[in-house]
Amino acid sequence: MITEIERKAISGYPMLVILFAASILLIVAMVYFGKAQNLALLFTALTVFLVVTICWAGFFMVHPNESRVLQLFGKYTGTAKQSGLRWANPFYSKKAVSTRVRNFESSSLKVNDSAGNPIEIAAVVVWKVVDTAEAIFEVDDYESFVHVQTEAALRNMSSGHPYEAHQGEAIALRSSSTEIAELLKKEVQDRLEKAGVLVIEARISHLAYAQEIASAMLKRQQAQAIVAARSTIVEGAVGMVKMALDELRDQDVVELDEERKAAMASNLLVVLCGEENAQPVLNTGSLYS
Repeated sequence: MITEIERKAISGYPMLVILFAASILLIVAMVYFGKAQNLALLFTALTVFLVVTICWAGFFMVHPNESRVLQLFGKYTGTAKQSGLRWANPFYSKKAVSTRVRNFESSSLKVNDSAGNPIEIAAVVVWKVVDTAEAIFEVDDYESFVHVQTEAALRNMSSGHPYEAHQGEAIALRSSSTEIAELLKKEVQDRLEKAGVLVIEARISHLAYAQEIASAMLKRQQAQAIVAARSTIVEGAVGMVKMALDELRDQDVVELDEERKAAMASNLLVVLCGEENAQPVLNTGSLYS
């Protein structure tokens, strides 16, 4: 495996002055030797001038948060990271690699969760290149590699967890967003390690049931919400009935036998648990008649 080697490239500004001055002097020398018809010195000056001209190809620019991977005839020689105008061997190939933080949003994927329900899911991954040598030489196209492996990791992670917890599952895609984000980040990082990429953050950006079951799942969610609401209402109503009976007894407002307590409890539960407002009925007779 090829790992990154940081290479200190020469500052380009001194070399710019040196090469410019050398070019001017050699041009003047060639003109002088040409007039003097000194062919030996003219040929020497011309040769040196060609070398200086080739050296001009050694200049390159390194922008902030960018690196240049240097190769000499196919051999990796190092990575220049210092920003600014730089100079290196003119025969080096100098490939720019951005080390800026980037993000990628996957397309909406249709997968089955652990319960077999078809869902639609997408994710956003924030990443950056931390090893330029691995990014260039270990994979063919590191940007495409990030995209493909992110979607593969998202498919694998989502198929191992349910959309929502039904039978006591510890982690669900919809309700455990923090845990799912950590699992997704680890899954993606494991796949991109060989490409010299660091995953900074990975989160689900879209999650929904597939169209063919969305309606049925919505009805189930509504039914669960209704049951939960009813349970809360009944629990509160029973507590209010108990409190009313206890207050009547403690304050000596009225003495109720068991049958009257049952009737009062029944009436209060109807009023408290009913969906519509109760209609009052005035009883002018006796409970026992």
